[in-house]
Amino acid sequence: MTTATSGPARQSEVSFFVAMVATIAAIGGGLFGYDTGVISGAILYIKKEFPIDDATEGLIVGAVTLGALVAALGAGVVADRSGRRVTNIAAGIVFAVASLLCAAANSVPTLVAGRFLVGCGIGFTSVGGPMYIAEASPARIRGTFVSLFQLAVTVGILLAYIVASVFAPAAAWRWMLGLAMVPGVFLAVGMAFMPESPRWLVKQGRRRDARAVLVQIDPHGDPDAELARLERDLAAEGQGTWSELLERALRPALLVGIGLAVFQQVTGINAVIYYAPQIFLAAGFRSDVTSLAATTGIGIINVLATFIAIWLVDRAGRRPLLICGVLGMVATLVVLGLAFRGGAAGAAARNLGLITVVCLAAYIVFFAFSLGPIVWLMISEIYPLRNRAQAVAVSTASNWGANFLVSLTFPVMTTRLGAPVTFFTYAALGVLTLVFVLTRVPETKGKTLEEITGFWR
Repeated sequence: MTTATSGPARQSEVSFFVAMVATIAAIGGGLFGYDTGVISGAILYIKKEFPIDDATEGLIVGAVTLGALVAALGAGVVADRSGRRVTNIAAGIVFAVASLLCAAANSVPTLVAGRFLVGCGIGFTSVGGPMYIAEASPARIRGTFVSLFQLAVTVGILLAYIVASVFAPAAAWRWMLGLAMVPGVFLAVGMAFMPESPRWLVKQGRRRDARAVLVQIDPHGDPDAELARLERDLAAEGQGTWSELLERALRPALLVGIGLAVFQQVTGINAVIYYAPQIFLAAGFRSDVTSLAATTGIGIINVLATFIAIWLVDRAGRRPLLICGVLGMVATLVVLGLAFRGGAAGAAARNLGLITVVCLAAYIVFFAFSLGPIVWLMISEIYPLRNRAQAVAVSTASNWGANFLVSLTFPVMTTRLGAPVTFFTYAALGVLTLVFVLTRVPETKGKTLEEITGFWR
């Protein structure tokens, strides 16, 4: 028999189950981060084994984002028809297979194909992971637990940098890329033992299964009342279709979701993540190993700064963190651009390395508590259940489309326009991001998913 439990104990018990669900789902975030970050070290040695030009380098790096763009749309169909859980299992399987293909690649086309397939895994998990966590979390802690997905992304990036540094002396880029197979297997197996999202179960008419999951989420709540509310909301909304994304009623939410997804990327974050070692080499670092060590330091800062978001997102809210973070990103990009413009000779050249480290570290801090976690959180919570899977898929695909353009163009921009113009361009796009947040993005702190969708009605 279950006995009544007072406030702190009840909060702890609810949080334990949701934390378990979020932790398993967030393994996908770790793979997302690892495969995003590991190429920054691997590409230094891939270029030595396969002579390539700037455009081919951008294609190898950007193939992941192109695969993620394509798979994100497919993941919306899978998440809607087969469930959020199945979407994450599929992601784990794809990660494992793709990592082996990358490790065994004996030509540039094979490597690009492997990287594209890795991107497909990322596309599946970037749709299924945050959505699954959001739908399995109570409103009061939803922001914190969805932010765990972004924390896992930063941990994955850090692990990628560490692995790259370990294998750098042997130039073992195949090991760098192939090790992602292990967490891919963990994700697929772990998600096989997780329950399905209660909202998806209600949408499929599986009332008994949905009630059982609601009891697990909140053992001392009222699952019947929550179940009735979900059924009312679904009955009012009905079953959504892809064509409905074009309807006027959904446009405000879709504008916010797609806008945040695109601005997260065009402000330059993955140019830093993918090419950090090369940025450090351009700033005067003397060797690949030294630049990778500095990049690892950036990865550590990225992880630590994400805890700021986890701590504040359900306290301060989404908008204040976005505004503060974007302002900081713009400032650091401007300083970085000025440093590279004036750092060609003399004392400025000697200080360029230090300025680059400080600016990139600060930029990562500001991103890690704002655009990093909050974009994925808001994409997972602003859409009505009727169209959530489709709308999240479109927003995520937009994110990866913008990511692909940044990763493809960064080496070309720095070669032809120079690093200062490149960083100033990202800063200008940061100003546009700030205007967008101030004028379009609502505050969703403490609201249920159904209350949030009422903003657009």
